[in-house]
Amino acid sequence: MSVKAKGLDHVAIAVKDLDKAIALYRDTLGLELSEIEEVPEQQVRTAIFGHGSGRVELICPTSTDTSVAKFLEKRGEGLHHICIEVDDIEASLAALKAKGAPLIDETPKPGAGGAKVAFIHPKGSHGVLVELSQKPKHP
Repeated sequence: MSVKAKGLDHVAIAVKDLDKAIALYRDTLGLELSEIEEVPEQQVRTAIFGHGSGRVELICPTSTDTSVAKFLEKRGEGLHHICIEVDDIEASLAALKAKGAPLIDETPKPGAGGAKVAFIHPKGSHGVLVELSQKPKHP
């Protein structure tokens, strides 16, 4: 039993002011802004730059009592997590649990773009918060 990773989906950066951060990444660095989305289940607004794998995602909390808000308070702006795309998130979580990986989420939650997402605790991944993401199936 193992995780069937498809590769890097995105790198997420926590920011305090989404509009200011968008201006930097779009206007100064020249990245293409592909979408802005509010994800109520995660209590964040996101801005995605690029398409396909290797995207940059800015995340900004919509409430002061969220994990992203607490991250910003404790550590300031910066790298929040990396996201690995998988074909079957439930099977991936079961494989990780069987191997003793410290899961934050044992079942997937709704994420940006209609994806199913779950997180692995940084203490089990060399200090990096890792998100697993399964894209929605399109007919």
